[in-house]
Amino acid sequence: MVWKLLILFTLGVLLDVDALTRQQLKNTGKTLRKSCMGKNKVTEDLIGDIEKGKFIEDRNVMCYIACIYQMTQIVKNNKLNYEASIKQVDMMYPPDMKESVKKSIENCKDVSIKYKDICEASFWTAKCMYEDNPKDFIFA
Repeated sequence: MVWKLLILFTLGVLLDVDALTRQQLKNTGKTLRKSCMGKNKVTEDLIGDIEKGKFIEDRNVMCYIACIYQMTQIVKNNKLNYEASIKQVDMMYPPDMKESVKKSIENCKDVSIKYKDICEASFWTAKCMYEDNPKDFIFA
């Protein structure tokens, strides 16, 4: 599963593709979703509507979100990494979404500082990003 994502990233770099479409981003997220659901024992009922702003305060949900962030390589040294997040948006997001998503990352970058636990930091950062810009929030 992860290999599909890595291949997609590699093809994008090799072919000099500027970005994925919104639908391609969502499709890529399906692979991450399956892997992280199993690792964190969450059901579709718990995580199915995150992209619509439904954030259930449950430890497994929090760690599911952290797992997605880890698999997209925006976690460095067990902390969310602002620069890596911006880089992923520049590489992967469609041009019409890049600036607004990067603005949300900027607006929410300090949320994670309040939490020593990567699961909690990831959960509250994702929630902040949704609340900042629900229109362009995409989550696996």
